[in-house]
Amino acid sequence: MSLRMENVSVSMGGRRVLHDVSVDVLTGQFVALVGPNGSGKSTLLRAIYRAKRPDHGRVLVDGDDVWRSDARAAARRTGVLLQEQHSGFEFTVAETVAQGRTPHLGRFDRLGSTDHEIVHDICERTGLGPLADRRLGELSGGERQRVLLARALAQQPRLLVLDEPTNHLDIRHQLEFLELVRGLDITVVAALHGLDLAATYADVAVVLRDGRVVAAGAPTETLTDELLSAVFDVECTVDTLAGRPRFSFRPRR
Repeated sequence: MSLRMENVSVSMGGRRVLHDVSVDVLTGQFVALVGPNGSGKSTLLRAIYRAKRPDHGRVLVDGDDVWRSDARAAARRTGVLLQEQHSGFEFTVAETVAQGRTPHLGRFDRLGSTDHEIVHDICERTGLGPLADRRLGELSGGERQRVLLARALAQQPRLLVLDEPTNHLDIRHQLEFLELVRGLDITVVAALHGLDLAATYADVAVVLRDGRVVAAGAPTETLTDELLSAVFDVECTVDTLAGRPRFSFRPRR
């Protein structure tokens, strides 16, 4: 599944927050959106998963304009995991994952055998099989985030949109979560706060500032000390440790 954003501009509260953003995502790529707070990362994602209609421009998934598509069809095509979705603690893991089948059901339909097979398969693939009968309120933060990822995957989407999915996780759970996502056969667009995570897991880093794309390409080419110093208004040094980029920051003097 490919994604193309063509000259997308979005306003919120009467203020333009995205300015003619164009991004191309190839099938199977993991694309990380990085940039300071207020740079437009979440707004860009909202335009992709039909939460905020662009003022102008187009969002194309496999060539189809998502804003001209049927809402249910769009939900089947795009799975979404946001920063704060931890609710329904009384539901079991299996019940929560099964909620992802909703876009595939009619208004009065119940889950069928195929739906239950899909839920079971997703739970096994995400390591949730042993937790299937546990309630969300009994799980750790990392486990709950994995459940919500599984719920999104139960939609059988071709595109997965993640908005700061590791923001409230400790280091181990951040790595486990992104290792799981990286191993999926799916196109991923994720807003990531940690530059080290973006450099480690993304195929492409798209750097945003003030609602504009200032760089896009392989993390080794885009996440440079010069660019990051300018974008984040800090002094930045980039070196390598064990073959991976390492970022050091200091306030500007």
